[in-house]
Amino acid sequence: MIGTIVAAAKWLALPLITLLFLQWPLRDLFRSYSREANDLGQVAFALFVAVSITAATRAGTHLAADLLAQRYSARTRRRLKQVGAAVGLLPWALFVLIAGKSTVVPSIQHLESFQDSGNPGYFLIKVALWVMATAILGQSLVDIFRPLEADDH
Repeated sequence: MIGTIVAAAKWLALPLITLLFLQWPLRDLFRSYSREANDLGQVAFALFVAVSITAATRAGTHLAADLLAQRYSARTRRRLKQVGAAVGLLPWALFVLIAGKSTVVPSIQHLESFQDSGNPGYFLIKVALWVMATAILGQSLVDIFRPLEADDH
């Protein structure tokens, strides 16, 4: 499931780039909809970044100290990854979920809008915080409890 979410989120890059590109012509040539493009771009960016952290972790490019770890056996590297997930990522993700409740829940309840434009959808940026924490939580559980592969023995 996490892999599917990560794979789907990469497609947010295209609308993000398009919306950021369109802001200027919409503002200068058409004199309308540039704020809407900006607001949608912010939502796409928040969701993209929220999932990209987990994507980097899944790819082994996030928080990887490869210079020293490449000398360790596959089993030792795997154990270090499990310990890092259990001691660092899992508690941090839980903290973000709990601490973010006072910000995210009221924003969702009021369907908070963007302050500058009044456009709806700002609450989605705050929801992205929970998306990020949930994806990290899920990936850390996968990393902790994934069975050993044949070459890890």
